[in-house]
Amino acid sequence: MAHGKRSALIVGASRGLGLGLVQALMARGWDVTATARGPAPGLDGLEPAPRIERVDIDDDAGVARLGRTLSGERFDVVFIVAGVATDAQVPVPQVGRASALKVYETNAISPIRAAEVLVPCVAPGGLVVLMSSILGSVGANESGGMESYRASKAALNTLARSFEARHRDAPFGVVLMHPGWVRTDMGGPEAEIDVGTSAAGIAEVLEARLGHKGCVYLDHRGETLPW
Repeated sequence: MAHGKRSALIVGASRGLGLGLVQALMARGWDVTATARGPAPGLDGLEPAPRIERVDIDDDAGVARLGRTLSGERFDVVFIVAGVATDAQVPVPQVGRASALKVYETNAISPIRAAEVLVPCVAPGGLVVLMSSILGSVGANESGGMESYRASKAALNTLARSFEARHRDAPFGVVLMHPGWVRTDMGGPEAEIDVGTSAAGIAEVLEARLGHKGCVYLDHRGETLPW
């Protein structure tokens, strides 16, 4: 893929993996625009500072405003990171309906709706990337647990394949990314890898994937995961 300086839009970058991705891509020389719902001291404290926009992924009007703000701009990567794991350890028969539906909304519906709004911002040969998880793999689910979270990520994977089919004639690819089991607020202190390791791996995988179409389900090492 021919390019000048690469650029990325990271949606949901106030902390954790989103913030780590901003740092990893900037360290590789990318121009980065990052979004946060509200105050983001981690982003504000970076030097040099990325461009920061404010948006809540569950707010359609806010996402639409972001689309208008970025109208005419093009990014090699549009990466939607935002997600939640509320009551993830509670089995679905016991979890409150509102909680389970909110996880589904934020992890599956909102990322696809945001991706649709941001399609005009994807550069030819670029990528729409959605933060998934190995827990979204139906084929790999042998242990159960994390039921509402698993289901939301499986739904995201399915919706992403439909998104790619809907845009198959467009000049960009779609990546569903499993970051590994990462030590974040969501992953917990016992997780296998730190944010820096995951983010650096993801950045390398995405650079190698630029210019490729189709919809793939990969981890931070570039390995293909079972649907």
